[in-house]
Amino acid sequence: MVDVARARKLAERIKVLVAEALEKAVKDPDLGFVTLTEVKVTPDLSHAQIFYTVFGSDEDRERSNEIIRQNTGRIRGEVGHNLSIRLTPTLEFIADELPENAAHMNDLLAEARARDAEVARLAAAAKPAGDANPYKEPRQIEDQE
Repeated sequence: MVDVARARKLAERIKVLVAEALEKAVKDPDLGFVTLTEVKVTPDLSHAQIFYTVFGSDEDRERSNEIIRQNTGRIRGEVGHNLSIRLTPTLEFIADELPENAAHMNDLLAEARARDAEVARLAAAAKPAGDANPYKEPRQIEDQE
């Protein structure tokens, strides 16, 4: 039987243990500022996907990605040593591109706001090309008294 709550608790525990392992077990000074954003564990607890971001330039990200890839076994060993389950899940590190996507979306929204403001400015000073009311309206019969 699948226990989703247990998988969620294990994911949170793995997140803490991986963060500690990156700090203590990985002794590479080139490892950048790594932030773990999310951990997903399969319902059978055999595989964990660890999403992370690296603060810095593209070169820092590439170097940190390589360091994490090289030390995956060591990190898994630290996680397995501190978990209280029979089998240690395999770890898959995935570079999370959420911050870059969010920054891009913010740039697009700012550009859209600027364009909307420009259109509103132009519309305020605009004059109709034809009549003031371009729609046909039914003739109104005047009362004859």
